[in-house]
Amino acid sequence: MTPTELLPKVKENLILAHGEDDALLLRLIATAVNYAESYQHIAEGYYTENPMPPTTEQAVIMLSSHFFESRDGSTAGFFADSVQAGQQVWNTVNLLLRLDRKWSV
Repeated sequence: MTPTELLPKVKENLILAHGEDDALLLRLIATAVNYAESYQHIAEGYYTENPMPPTTEQAVIMLSSHFFESRDGSTAGFFADSVQAGQQVWNTVNLLLRLDRKWSV
């Protein structure tokens, strides 16, 4: 699944109707997919040629949205009032990614 295919889902998650931030979102999605592949111990670019499981897709959507909401390097946006909420995003993303992780040594 490419960042372009994930873009509408990330925008829906962010409740974002305009296209002014599409270039930024595409970069953030690519970063989230790269994180997912690294965390799951699979080759970079794996999900461009192989199906992405729904749990991994949701993790990428959540992580991309988190990157967008905190793009200034803080826990701004939705997470401004709670640092723990920002940490919970990472906990949830990692739990979702763990479900599709390659555990072989």
